[in-house]
Amino acid sequence: MSDIQLSASLIAADFYALGEAIEKACEAGVDGIHIDVMDHHFVPNLSIGPMVAESLGKHHIPVPMDVHLMVTDPDAYIEPFAKAGASCVTFHPKTSANVQQTLEIIKRAGMQAGIALNPDDSLTLDPSWLPHLDMILMMSVHPGFCGQLFIPKTLDRLSAMKAELNARSASHVCLAIDGGINVETLPKAYEAGARFFVVGSALFGADDLEARVSALRGSVTS
Repeated sequence: MSDIQLSASLIAADFYALGEAIEKACEAGVDGIHIDVMDHHFVPNLSIGPMVAESLGKHHIPVPMDVHLMVTDPDAYIEPFAKAGASCVTFHPKTSANVQQTLEIIKRAGMQAGIALNPDDSLTLDPSWLPHLDMILMMSVHPGFCGQLFIPKTLDRLSAMKAELNARSASHVCLAIDGGINVETLPKAYEAGARFFVVGSALFGADDLEARVSALRGSVTS
């Protein structure tokens, strides 16, 4: 078995049958459910919020929920998602007045904490963040809409971030990627250092989800 983690992005699912889509994704063998939260301010789109996560928690889905906050006030969303049962919250540093404080709030709420970096964001990490940081989510598309094409330069950015984490003895930080992940791009991102993969259209657009999950995993084990 490979060491990759696959998280199914709900933004690409059929919202008319969201519960069924989640059940099928879990049965197909995904490792988690990824919830994109957009407030129509930080990104030009509006999506779902804590109430959806709370509903999933009530139905006891068998995999963790990780939340990607694309919002202008991430601190306001932390407690609601913690109560809803989320296991990890990721936010964009530029949206926080005090990144270290936001990370600490997430950790105190009992969740893992991550930062998300857009394709044009600096890769510089503040040393004060590292003790509180569990994940760095590298965006391989510009956030806001699903179905975009993978940005190739993200591979170099992944490699650079992996080297940065190694140089800082921060092997505890999981390197993740989100955007345009499929059977062609996943192994390239894996080679560059990613181990956590958010998959949207390439998963929910498949006729056979179990076969697609197997193909995604097999792309780095074959």
